[in-house]
Amino acid sequence: MSDERSFEVEEVAAAPATPPRARVEDAERPRDYLEGFLQPSPPPSPGEVGGELYERVVDALKDIYDPEIPVNIYDLGLVYGVDVTGNGEVAVTMTLTTPHCPVAETMPGEVELRVGSVPGVSTAEVNLVWDPPWDPQKMSDEAKLELGML
Repeated sequence: MSDERSFEVEEVAAAPATPPRARVEDAERPRDYLEGFLQPSPPPSPGEVGGELYERVVDALKDIYDPEIPVNIYDLGLVYGVDVTGNGEVAVTMTLTTPHCPVAETMPGEVELRVGSVPGVSTAEVNLVWDPPWDPQKMSDEAKLELGML
């Protein structure tokens, strides 16, 4: 008895140069699914460190947790920079604990979606970098305390 397997090969002309970025507007859900629970958002403020929009973006980053370590990615030291422009464009520069991290393919997309959903953010972009490499010294004191390193 022979175990023959066959499969079809589909040829494509070319893949797009850059894949389209996911946007919150693309999500298929009723726009009023939280009607009555959301308060009007304050108007966007300048994007300097300590500005209102910057603080809301940082708060959104603190809601994203590493699946293997019970600490959010901001306190874990994975976020190297948050740049906010006056018109609400946000660029997050971040890394992962290792290039072989199990969430290497999904974490940047999750960060982009979460930051993009912050009121006042017009566009969100995530730049994943490996230099400088992450090390435990980049963690906040709160994260070190949570992990028993202090």
